[in-house]
Amino acid sequence: MTRYVVHRLLGMVLVLFLVCLFTYIIFFALSPDPAVQICGKNCTPERIDRIRENLGLTDPFLTQFLHFLQGLFVGREYGSGPATVFCEAPCLGYSFQTSQFVTDMIAQRLPVTAVVALGAAVLWLLMGVIGGLLSAVREGRFTDRFITGLTLGGMAVPNYVLALAMQYVLVVWLQWLPFPQTVRFADDPGQWFLNFIMPWTVLAIGYASAYTRLTRANVIETLDENFVRTARAKGLRPSLVWRRHALRPALTPVVTIAGMDFAGLLGGALITESVFGINGVGKLAADSITKNDQPVILAVTLLAAFFVVVGNMLVDLVYSAIDPRVRVGVAA
Repeated sequence: MTRYVVHRLLGMVLVLFLVCLFTYIIFFALSPDPAVQICGKNCTPERIDRIRENLGLTDPFLTQFLHFLQGLFVGREYGSGPATVFCEAPCLGYSFQTSQFVTDMIAQRLPVTAVVALGAAVLWLLMGVIGGLLSAVREGRFTDRFITGLTLGGMAVPNYVLALAMQYVLVVWLQWLPFPQTVRFADDPGQWFLNFIMPWTVLAIGYASAYTRLTRANVIETLDENFVRTARAKGLRPSLVWRRHALRPALTPVVTIAGMDFAGLLGGALITESVFGINGVGKLAADSITKNDQPVILAVTLLAAFFVVVGNMLVDLVYSAIDPRVRVGVAA
C-alpha cells in the first residue's frame, strides 16, 4: 500500500509540473507580447516596459519559467530598487491591473467557492444516490420512468437558464428568498444560509441528474454479480442485500466522478457565481477574463488543475474503503 501511495504522489507531482509548464507556455511563450496582455487596456508604453522588466520577459524562456516555479516554493520579487515588492510563497503572480498579489486575491475568494462547492456536492450526492437507488429498485415501473424523465430534464437545462428562472420565481415573484449578497456567517447565520440555497440547488441539479443515471446503471449491473446471488440464496433481507452488497460496490465509479467534480468546482463555478454575483473564484476568473488580467487567469487555471489532480489521487486512495475488490488489487 505504501508503494502504491508513493507512486501516486510521484505521478501527481509530474502531472502538476507538466500542467504548470504547458499553461506557462500558452500565456507567455505563445503570446505575441505578454507585457501588453498583462497590462490590460489603456496602458502607456512606459508601463508596458516596466512590466516587461519586472517579470523578466527579456530573459530566456527557461529562466522565466524557473523564476515562476521559484515563486511557487520560496517566493519571488517584482520590480527593482525602491519599488521592489516581495511575493511570498506560494506566489501565483502579480496583477498589475489591480496592484495586488494574485495569491491574496484567490485566498479572499476561495472560502466562498468552497462553501458553494461543498453545499452543492452534498445535495447532488444525496439526490443522485437516493434517486438512482430508487430507480434501480423500481426498474421498469412508474417510479423508474418518472425519475428518468427528471434526470433528462435536469441534464438538458443549462445552469444559467435555471439560475435566472429560480431568481425570477423565488426572488421576484414569490419573494421566498433574498437575492444572494455578501453576509458573513458570524453576522447572520440564517441570512448566510438563505444566500446559498439557490447557488447550491442550481449546481446540484445538473450533477445530480448524471449521478442518478450512473448509480442506477451500476446498481442494476451489480445485482447480476455472483456475490449478490449468494447473499440472496442465504436468505438475507432484500433491504440488507441492496444496502450492503449492491450499493457499496456500485458507488465506486460515483466516488471517482464525485472527487473530480468537487475538485473542479473548487477551481471556480464560473457561470453560477457570475449569475448570482457571488464573490468566489469563479467570478474572479470571469471578471479577469473580461479585463484580460492574465496573471489571475493563469493562477485560476493552475488552481483548478491542482484541485483536480489532488482530488483524483485522494479518490484512488479511498477506493479500498468502499470496494473490497479494489482493496485486494492494491494489496497484490
